[in-house]
Amino acid sequence: MNDTIFKDRIAALLQVMQATKTIKADNIPCKIEEVVVFELLILIFNLITHEIVLVLYQGLYLGSLGAAHDKSTLKRLNVTHILTVAHSLSPAHPNDFIYKTIPVMDREDVDISQYFSECFKFIEEAKKTGGAVLVHCFAGRSRSVTIVVAYLMMKNGMNLSEALEHVKRKRPVASPNSGFISQLQNFERSLQESKTGRAREL
Repeated sequence: MNDTIFKDRIAALLQVMQATKTIKADNIPCKIEEVVVFELLILIFNLITHEIVLVLYQGLYLGSLGAAHDKSTLKRLNVTHILTVAHSLSPAHPNDFIYKTIPVMDREDVDISQYFSECFKFIEEAKKTGGAVLVHCFAGRSRSVTIVVAYLMMKNGMNLSEALEHVKRKRPVASPNSGFISQLQNFERSLQESKTGRAREL
């Protein structure tokens, strides 16, 4: 591992540590969003051995926060856009990539589906310019996976099971929380209803 990549990964870890030290206006610490030992272990593992996974040959990549800091690899893969699906994260390389941040927490009660269309549009914009897009969250296993799975369902006509299995083959740690799975199931139903409606019009 060269010094630049190592420094990028350390910077990513420091950014996460800073993001979890959220303080209320009255200086009383908030409940830390991601600070669960299991989450931090996964995060550190991803920062040390992170990888950027190609989900679609058209240039859709999935990864962790560590992947989002790996500027040299992102450039090599022709990544031009970075979709950050996480709360309290700032762009790592704002002068080098086009960013969009979806400020959601990885909790079962969070409505991530309200951002599906917005995320799809951003991904399509990247592809239209001839570039590629990285979708990431902290660990690259729940929030970012949910967005990518929903995109595969919408764009490639996959059902939920097919899309999730496809992503898991590429990234085995992929595991959206139960609330996100429920929203993906609802999204699957809405896509099917829309498809059925169009068929009836023919």
